[in-house]
Amino acid sequence: MFTNFGVPPVATATRTLVEQRLKELRDDSGVAETLTVEWRGGSQLHVEVIDMPLDALYYNPGTHRIRAQRSLDPGRDAVLSADPWSAESQDYLQHLLTIRPSEPDRRDPDFEVLQRSLSTHGQNEPGLITRDGILVNGNTRCAALRETKKVSSIRVGVLPAACDWQDVNNVELSLQLRPDQRRDYSYINRLLAIEEQHVQLNRDLSVIAAAFHTDAKSCIRDLWVLAQLRDLIERSTTADGVSLRLMDLERSQEKLAELYRAYEKEKAKSRERADLLKEARLAAIVLDFAKTDVRFIDADFQSRYLDKTMPANLRPAEPAAAAAVAIPGLNRSIRAGGADVATARAVTDTLLRAEAVKAAGESAAPAEQFAAAAAVVASYRDAFNEAIDTAGRDFRLRKKRLAAPDRVGDACKDLEQSVTDLVMSRGNGSLDEGAFDDALAQLRTVMRKLAVEAQRSIDLPGNGLAWLIAAADVKQPQP
Repeated sequence: MFTNFGVPPVATATRTLVEQRLKELRDDSGVAETLTVEWRGGSQLHVEVIDMPLDALYYNPGTHRIRAQRSLDPGRDAVLSADPWSAESQDYLQHLLTIRPSEPDRRDPDFEVLQRSLSTHGQNEPGLITRDGILVNGNTRCAALRETKKVSSIRVGVLPAACDWQDVNNVELSLQLRPDQRRDYSYINRLLAIEEQHVQLNRDLSVIAAAFHTDAKSCIRDLWVLAQLRDLIERSTTADGVSLRLMDLERSQEKLAELYRAYEKEKAKSRERADLLKEARLAAIVLDFAKTDVRFIDADFQSRYLDKTMPANLRPAEPAAAAAVAIPGLNRSIRAGGADVATARAVTDTLLRAEAVKAAGESAAPAEQFAAAAAVVASYRDAFNEAIDTAGRDFRLRKKRLAAPDRVGDACKDLEQSVTDLVMSRGNGSLDEGAFDDALAQLRTVMRKLAVEAQRSIDLPGNGLAWLIAAADVKQPQP
């Protein structure tokens, strides 16, 4: 279940201040500002908004926004778990709220944009707190306001006195998942939030899908992806306890979604081939190959391409699962079922452990160990790069000419030329505006048809198809 962090040490004083300001608000004859939240079962609750000093509030240690990023510094994370209200823990939360989820060594550009907006225009939307002064919503806004140092207070709605940590958890999710949120959860934190709702809170997938503005199939995919990532982390753990972290795979959203689609399609024909595809693609994803390269990896990638490019010192020994099985009466032996998968897993495991040491940095391992891990990762990347290049050439030779992707690609080139023609027509006044408008109307009709047929052909839309559906404004066709 979710964690009960208790209350801050100065909660009594904060509650007194909150009650005082609520009373002042009610005594005022003016129109009070309110904030609407979903409360216990989905009912609408209108809470009053007050000004609170920034230094009287605490960041929420259980916020979903930075859950995956907490592993950035295990030592500080341990302090945060032991005492979330200490100055050190709150400073760590402040830091995590400012960094880019996919690149934790960099400031988040979205945070910088928010900070500039607050400095120029002030606070548009109120945050939300408990009466103990814990920020339920608005943690990032509070961090930005504290850094600007231009104001000393923040506008916040106040939840009822009966609010507990389950309420904090549910209200935060409901607010952050509204479609008009300006700063979405990072990919991994969204996966963790879906898992929490399904596994820990035992909610039906249809209910979770509605809350996350998606569908049940997408939730199933996300749970599968998170399970694979947890498996990778476990397999990457070295003898010294170093391992990959969920945040290390933050940038792999589209590649992991495509892996799920490819895996499910292959599993319908052969579970073993599906597992072979999964292992090879996961290795390529950990190596951070582009999604256009990962697409060339199929079930036979290792046997057809990678085995030829892998250095001899990195080829795994014959795994135990590959031991020969005698055939009674024939005096012959064959490899055990799943031997190829076991070999593929061994290849991936070696890479994962090396990548874990490399990702942890030189401070987490002796210099020689770090250098050796970096060399292993580099060798794997070279082997995969050469194998993917060969697989890509073969794929292009096999690919049917003028398939649907090719035609869309050709249409894009024509549209790019149209942009150039429009620029040139401005100089000589040669544009036939009526004909151009008619052509755009035809384009809209064709895009709608394309969106409808694409939805019928693809169960889980990627980013491109999702954009087309929204742009064409079409509904999901009925089967």
